Amino acid sequence: MPFFWHYIDFCGCETYITIVYVKINKKGFFVMLDINFIKANVDLVKKAVREKGLEGTVSIDKLIETHTRYIDALKRVETHRALKNKLSEDISKANASEREKLITEATSVKEELSKYEKELDEIKFAFDKMMLWVPNVPSDDVPIGKDENDDKVVRTVGSIRDFGFRPKDHIDLGAALDVIDLERGAKIAGFRGYFLKGEAAELEQALLKYACGVMKEAGFTFMSVPWIVKPEFFIGTGYFPWGEDDHYRLEEDKALIGTAEVSLTSYYAGEILEEADLPVKLYGLSPCFRKEIGAYGKDTKGIFRLHQFYKVEQMVLTTANEEITREWHEKMLGYSEKVLEGLNLPYRVVLKCTGEIGAGQVKKYDLETWFPSQERYRETHSDSYFRDFQSRRLNIRYRDSNGDLKYVYTLNNTVAASPRLLAAILENYQNADGSVIVPEVLRPYVGFDKILPK
Repeated sequence: MPFFWHYIDFCGCETYITIVYVKINKKGFFVMLDINFIKANVDLVKKAVREKGLEGTVSIDKLIETHTRYIDALKRVETHRALKNKLSEDISKANASEREKLITEATSVKEELSKYEKELDEIKFAFDKMMLWVPNVPSDDVPIGKDENDDKVVRTVGSIRDFGFRPKDHIDLGAALDVIDLERGAKIAGFRGYFLKGEAAELEQALLKYACGVMKEAGFTFMSVPWIVKPEFFIGTGYFPWGEDDHYRLEEDKALIGTAEVSLTSYYAGEILEEADLPVKLYGLSPCFRKEIGAYGKDTKGIFRLHQFYKVEQMVLTTANEEITREWHEKMLGYSEKVLEGLNLPYRVVLKCTGEIGAGQVKKYDLETWFPSQERYRETHSDSYFRDFQSRRLNIRYRDSNGDLKYVYTLNNTVAASPRLLAAILENYQNADGSVIVPEVLRPYVGFDKILPK
């Protein structure tokens, strides 16, 4: 359901939709992809729609046809506005005998102008809604594919431990150690609810602090971000309209963030930076809230796929330079790898295929950490860049050395998400007696080196 229609649900009046539409455009948000780029690269954009599996969400042909209608309507409005102004000027100079005829003509032009302006607003509104659904074009080196089976494993890092016994999953470990309570979590919060207790709760905080330390050392600025955000910033970052159903909405039509990316990337919305200010390097720690609409039947047990969790997120704004952006994409991946390597967890880097990357993403890596109980790697981090897809929607620009205004390029990546990563620690660090060793890098934060069965 497109974002705009929620105003009908909440307000029950079409007038308010028009007010919101005007407000959004006055702010300068939601430019989306450049329509001139779309027209000049029709086949390329159609290919992106097809390869990202979004054929049912937008028709590029209809979009272009609507834009042509918009241009024609705009010309009619501008012509009639000019004629109206000229007639007003002529009336002020006309003698009494000419004035009545000119007033009649001006009244007719004014009525036609009102009709054409209404038509223009309707076409523009339809055009802007369609533009919201146009995806970004993937990078040439992104594998073409439908699902995770078409992803490309770039490299595998770390050794998978030979336990010498059958490793337990984090659910059994958490119960035996009395550090995870799923039963009472479900009682209080419903499906996918959980409690972390004692050492697990401390270990989670240690993990998040450790991840924050890695980003601070890398020169990023720590941000405590809003968790409740206005809808235009979900649209600006590309989470609406595609992922709207997966977010928790509040009565005043704000929503809970599913990642600090929304708040961090929107920080400079509507502003102009100087080239010397770039790159902007921010990281934030926040709770994240997701309905997991598309995860029906997946990971229903344990603390892997949840409605509420914590995440440390990194975000970079850089110049409109593909080479520099790709360098930052690799750097940000490296920071997350440093976290996993510090925790001594086996992982692999996966380049996601076209069907697995988001509508706004140009390219995405996933870091997948080894889960012994499942005998497979599971996604724990996502590293993405967008070129100017988000910055156009949020109107974040910078003035380059020549004085020209350009849209920044945006990137983001997970640093650590818990309790998913906590589950990986419990499973990889378990012993035959049911105890769990605390990773060495986390011990200074918790003051103990082992969790014992209760």
